[in-house]
Amino acid sequence: MDNEKMITETVSEQESAVKTAPQKKEKPKKEKTGSRMSLNQRRMMHGYLFILPWLVGFIWFYLRSILLTLQFSFSKLTVGAVGGYQLENVGLQNYNYAFRVHAQFKQILTTSVGNMLIDVPLIIFFSLFMALLLNKKFPGRTLVRAIFFLPVILNGDAINAAMDLARTMMSGGVSSSSSEIASSISSGVSIDYYIQLLESLALPGVVLEYIVGAVNRISEIITASGVQIIIFIAALQSIPGSMYEVAQIEGATAYETFWKVTFPMVMPHIVTCVVYTVVDSFIDSDVVDLAYATAFEQGNYGLSSAFSLISTVVTCLILVLVVRFIQKRTFYYN
Repeated sequence: MDNEKMITETVSEQESAVKTAPQKKEKPKKEKTGSRMSLNQRRMMHGYLFILPWLVGFIWFYLRSILLTLQFSFSKLTVGAVGGYQLENVGLQNYNYAFRVHAQFKQILTTSVGNMLIDVPLIIFFSLFMALLLNKKFPGRTLVRAIFFLPVILNGDAINAAMDLARTMMSGGVSSSSSEIASSISSGVSIDYYIQLLESLALPGVVLEYIVGAVNRISEIITASGVQIIIFIAALQSIPGSMYEVAQIEGATAYETFWKVTFPMVMPHIVTCVVYTVVDSFIDSDVVDLAYATAFEQGNYGLSSAFSLISTVVTCLILVLVVRFIQKRTFYYN
């Protein structure tokens, strides 16, 4: 009994010593703060590296030109007899003349913006429609794709000049016969009949004018759709095939598959095509021709710079509004 009592006292003393002994606190492990970037930071870095060549070219070549254009728009430029130029500050005189005195600028600007707003949806719709057709497998697909991209290649000034020269040299020959054939074919078709037919369907006047304007510019729409078709084909080919397989398993129709799978997946590329189309329409607009004629034919560089800056600001506002409207409804697939 004495031994058991001694063992019990010894055990209790050890337990009390363990309880009273200061316990060592484990130090929290320090997280390694390395230089590794997160996934979003790496994607941002890749994006900056992708646009770096364009950014360097913009700063080196275009930024100085834009600043000079802004300076010219507030000045009266006089070209020296020997060389160089002199600037005389005139304030807002060029802008006042553009909006209050010039007879054609406001009309040309309004018409150009209206044509741009009409052409952009038509070009985007036509490009997406043709991309859906050209993305399917059929014999001669590569040749057909090249044919739709030919207007982009043949749109250069040198090629246009060569084609005009060829038509001039062929006048009285093949060109005259082809024009006679075209006139004989078109003489039997009356556009007024189709307009009256659409009016009999009780279409609103705005919709009817839009359709008539689209038909009148169908050749321009096809010519301006080459790059957009290529972008949409690349977008369609980047859609995972598993998404279409899931839609087919779920019993989705072709119509539902387009609006639930295809269209949301190509929405980011629609933003790209809209930006490209608006800028391309601005380059070929009558405002640019008016600014060029004012500068190099009339010698009024200050007024020409004002024309250019006003049309550029209007185009940028259109881009901001349209892109913000589309991006709110855009789905980005990672």
